[in-house]
Amino acid sequence: MTRAPRQARSVARLAAVQALYQMEMSGAGVEAVIREFDQHRFDRDLEGEPLAQADEAFFADLLRGVVGERAAIDAQIAARLAEGWRLERLDSTVRAILRCAVHELEGPYGTPAEVAINEYVEVAKSFFGVGAETAFVNGVLDRLSGDDRSA
Repeated sequence: MTRAPRQARSVARLAAVQALYQMEMSGAGVEAVIREFDQHRFDRDLEGEPLAQADEAFFADLLRGVVGERAAIDAQIAARLAEGWRLERLDSTVRAILRCAVHELEGPYGTPAEVAINEYVEVAKSFFGVGAETAFVNGVLDRLSGDDRSA
């Protein structure tokens, strides 16, 4: 995959996390949010600067997959949290990042685990900088990936 498609997927991952957060806060459905991003967010500019292209098909597939498999995804995440922690206790954005990452790791995309983990750690950095939340995301995804490698 060349640089442009990789960057388009990175943009789609970030947008998917934003969309999941929006859905959780507003109660909007997946198809409505996909339409909104398609009509009002992608291929636009921000303060006169063009935004990077997103892989819109990947974005939509990722969102639909997370929504459709949410119970199984949440169970996988919950199994890797420290004892006494519940998924509902996590920050909404952290939950969205983890849900997208788990779906991509488990889904039909063929993304190598190291690539997916790195991509979602970068997404976490874009929201939280280098800090506790980013380290938390990295740790949960490393545990998930380690479990998969040992199976």
